[in-house]
Amino acid sequence: MEKAQPNSPYKKRPGQVINLEKGKIPPQATDLEEVVLGAMMIDKKGVDEVIDILNPDVFYKESHQHIFEAINTLFVESQPVDLLTVSQQLKKMQKLEMAGGEFYLIQLTQKVSSSAHIEFHARIILQKYIQRSLIKISNEIIQDSYDETTDVFDLLDTAESKLYEITQGNIKRSSETAQDLVIQAKKKIEEIANKEGLSGIPSGFTELDKLTSGWQPSDLIIIAARPGMGKTALTLSMARNMAVDHNVPVAFFSCEMSSVQLITRLISSETGLSSEKLRTGNLEKHEWEQLNVKVKGLEKAPLFIDDTPSLSIFDLRAKARRLASQHGVKMIMIDYLQLMTAGGGKNGGNREQEISTISRNLKALAKELNVPVIALSQLSRAVETRGGSKRPLLSDLRESGAIEQDADIVSFIYRPEYYKIDEWDDDDHSPTAGQGEFIVAKHRNGGLDEIRLKFVGHLGKFENLDTFPFNNEIASSMNAAANDDTFKTPNFPSVEDAFGSSSNNDALPSNDDVPY
Repeated sequence: MEKAQPNSPYKKRPGQVINLEKGKIPPQATDLEEVVLGAMMIDKKGVDEVIDILNPDVFYKESHQHIFEAINTLFVESQPVDLLTVSQQLKKMQKLEMAGGEFYLIQLTQKVSSSAHIEFHARIILQKYIQRSLIKISNEIIQDSYDETTDVFDLLDTAESKLYEITQGNIKRSSETAQDLVIQAKKKIEEIANKEGLSGIPSGFTELDKLTSGWQPSDLIIIAARPGMGKTALTLSMARNMAVDHNVPVAFFSCEMSSVQLITRLISSETGLSSEKLRTGNLEKHEWEQLNVKVKGLEKAPLFIDDTPSLSIFDLRAKARRLASQHGVKMIMIDYLQLMTAGGGKNGGNREQEISTISRNLKALAKELNVPVIALSQLSRAVETRGGSKRPLLSDLRESGAIEQDADIVSFIYRPEYYKIDEWDDDDHSPTAGQGEFIVAKHRNGGLDEIRLKFVGHLGKFENLDTFPFNNEIASSMNAAANDDTFKTPNFPSVEDAFGSSSNNDALPSNDDVPY
């Protein structure tokens, strides 16, 4: 007789057994944490290599956080780091038992024999921490997103600032040896030597390009001026020269003007039709033809305009990265700095700190993407109150000294004509009408200069001062004679009258085509 099997509600079915490993465990590397802490306690070299990479929060186990905190304290105080000193420091901090006791510290030192590969191990620990942070932030964002009372823009702002914190705080480049860097520098010099023209991106202004050798990658260039001096006009002229003449992809971030207004100004400078005419649409038939023909180059130009108002630095970085990867953008322009926001919450300190954050991150963006970044900036009213020539100075930069500090090139636009000054303050006392000065006041990698440019106000553009149309060259009387009727002699007799033959009349050229 068979025994009755008890009716168990929990029957094991093949294929339904789930191991714990299949569940979700936060990313971690506790074995590497043990190895790193052990290596730091047995070798001073290990401490030097990873102390700036790690912080207590990156460790998954709480006991490891306390141990690293003790090691860090000893390092800061220039104390020796070993098994005994770490144990003593933990006692002082009253965290020895929380760290696992002295026996656990001994175990850590026994797990490793040297500090070899400690930096590599530390970076893996850091990566795991970044993954955990992203999971945590994502969960918080999901939770807040389900909350109907949360403002969506506040939510975006919070998400941006949290992600930005992780990016800034943890992603660090390792240092390189002088040997590697010398090889890289030599390679770059060779490339420049083999390359014709400028090493950087040409601005289209001859004298300026001579001074800078073109805008260099990873440079932050500040162009500052008072309102009405032509900041936007200058950068638009540069953007046009780069995109149309040299086919360099340019990203233009305008916080002030709409993208249609900007492109209208570009069309105006390209076609020679005034902005007023384009605004009203009162064009003659030949002007319409002129517009259609001359705008073709602009249509094909790799110019990308973004007119997002109150652009945050986080948005800018995201957009710039996207444009660089998708369209190969080689130049970024921002119009203008004071209209941007730092992002990252409402309590980000005062405006000066905010501007400092923006300028610092623009420099970081230039280095990250390895492209020049041109940012426009306003000047303070101190220029207006100053007597004399009213040339701007570095001290006139508005709201933050950090702008001057972070930038590789700081330059100013100065048009004396704006202040009703008729003559330049030089020996020649030449007239200032239709002229502006591009003042390079700080140049980290080169000299300083004051470069005069031609300003065409009705077209809203700057040009080289020495660029004149061919027809406007100083005419010589000899040239005039060659092109007009000076030597024409209509009273002379005709060919048949002079030579008395009309047989070859058809074969002879007319008198008008005879070159003199």
